[in-house]
Amino acid sequence: MTSVFADTYYFLGILNRADQAYEACRRFAAEFDGRLFTTDYVLLELADGLASQNYRLRAARFIRQLRASPSVTTIAASERLFFQALQLYESRSDKDWSLTDCASFVVTREHNLTDAVMGDRHFEQAGFRALLA
Repeated sequence: MTSVFADTYYFLGILNRADQAYEACRRFAAEFDGRLFTTDYVLLELADGLASQNYRLRAARFIRQLRASPSVTTIAASERLFFQALQLYESRSDKDWSLTDCASFVVTREHNLTDAVMGDRHFEQAGFRALLA
């Protein structure tokens, strides 16, 4: 079974029809038959991005569905992961990576994943393949 890391970019693209990545994200979701990995940090970022009244309840339902899905592994926020991400964040001051990105990179490496469902170049800068870039 193929496993990929799913970033906020992907989930925002699925939920927001106005998002420029909506079609690509929906197409990927329809065709992908594998396991998604994500983190509580990504889900927190997703909820923050969809906090407006128009999206809030839809986002909450979506997050609950993701966490309950047998094909999605959500890595819990932890002190260990936070400090590993913070260490990476500090060590790569030459990059514009967010702390959430750094936590995603740590998890992606720990689970021996090479691909991420996302569209920006941060994952590629970190040595992974961005499937929607």
